[in-house]
Amino acid sequence: MGGKSLCLGVLTVAVLLLAAASQGAEPPPSCEAVRKVFQLRRLGPLGGVPEFPRAGVDLQVCTSENPTCCTKKMEERYQIAAKQDIQQVLQTSSATLKFLISRNAAAFQETFEVLIRLAENYTSTLFCNAYRSMAAEAAVHVQEFFTDVGLFLFGTDASTEEFVNRFFDTLFPVVYNHVINPGLTDISLEYAECLRAARRDIRPFGNIPKKAIGQMGGSLLPSRAFLQALSLGVEVINTTDHLRFSRECSRALLRMQYCPHCQGLTLSKPCLGYCLNIIRGCLADLAEVDLHWQGYIQALEELSGALSGVHSIEHVLLNFHSLVHDALVQARINGPEVSEQVNKICGPPVRKPKQSPGCSFDQNKDNQVLKMFSRDSKQTLTNRRKEFVRHLRPYRAFYGGLADQLCASELAAADGLPCWNGGDLVRSYTHRVVGSGIKAQSANPEVKVKGTDPVISQIIDKLKHVIQIHSFEFPLGIME
Repeated sequence: MGGKSLCLGVLTVAVLLLAAASQGAEPPPSCEAVRKVFQLRRLGPLGGVPEFPRAGVDLQVCTSENPTCCTKKMEERYQIAAKQDIQQVLQTSSATLKFLISRNAAAFQETFEVLIRLAENYTSTLFCNAYRSMAAEAAVHVQEFFTDVGLFLFGTDASTEEFVNRFFDTLFPVVYNHVINPGLTDISLEYAECLRAARRDIRPFGNIPKKAIGQMGGSLLPSRAFLQALSLGVEVINTTDHLRFSRECSRALLRMQYCPHCQGLTLSKPCLGYCLNIIRGCLADLAEVDLHWQGYIQALEELSGALSGVHSIEHVLLNFHSLVHDALVQARINGPEVSEQVNKICGPPVRKPKQSPGCSFDQNKDNQVLKMFSRDSKQTLTNRRKEFVRHLRPYRAFYGGLADQLCASELAAADGLPCWNGGDLVRSYTHRVVGSGIKAQSANPEVKVKGTDPVISQIIDKLKHVIQIHSFEFPLGIME
């Protein structure tokens, strides 16, 4: 029964449109249908809508030789509604893409935060289990190090080399005091400062700090670039969702969407070719984004690949405690030689009466969450990245085909039905249909396009920057 009603409804609309098309743009006997739609859409007070057609000498866009159901005030209301309608359609069309990127940006950031906490937990546990006497002192430096990791990963302008070196610099006095040259009491603050400053010359940890710098840079840089690229993706969509329409474009949208109402044609839709000319003209800026958006998605795919394997952030962070362990073993092996160098640079140890406390780290803290995460963290992250990229691929040409998609699926009349051509209800649109992009609009018969919106140019520059950084810093294959 429902299907039969729907068919009858479509048939009724088709019959009405065919009748209207055969009569041309003759004025309706009354403006009742226009008043109903105006009220239904809540476009303004109904008192301002004529009950019967009138002369439209004051109209700016919806001009007609025949009497009209529109007033200048209605035209202004329609103008606002036309822009709101297209903005709504734009936002609806990008909603799934925006959700996909923003949801994954939040999920990856949360995962990275848990990874950092877990890596800090592992490293602090190492000191508590194997080097209990210096665990409390080391914990401060471990915490500072992983705070630096988080700040770098989430956008702070810093150097991985700088904060890795700082960690081993501050760790050296603690290791010297408890492993290389242990005493009944701790070394003085002044002596500790001398050791800290001399660490890079003495090299007590061998090549471990250099190895850590390489691993941290190789995993944190692409991970940070990945997060920043996701944030940019959301910014691009937010910008294009709120595109600023020129006066020419606004008038063209009004003519396409609401001028037929003035002639009582409230059920009509624009011809496909007419719609394409106007929407391709109004969205010409977005077509310019297309090439760079495709490059951006390719860069995201390649960055996702760079985040896998031994250079993955999960592998590097969750194995950092092993590097620290190797560094401590190296310091013990190099102990006599290190002591000799220390004596030359800083003199014999100067000690203070107070002894450092033992381990105070709560190994059970966050244990449930962290254990659950660590069990399949690598698999989870790898699969999540693969799934994200797989869902993102179909949106490569999103901006290039946007105008065509909006007209074909949302705005234009179906094939075979009479349609609005900007001045009348006709059986087909006869003007030339232009292509997409700024250059193609020079021949557009419906809307004049002057040049790229500076806001869109800025977004294009940001996309170019992400693509350029990716190609220079993480060329394909370098991370494998």
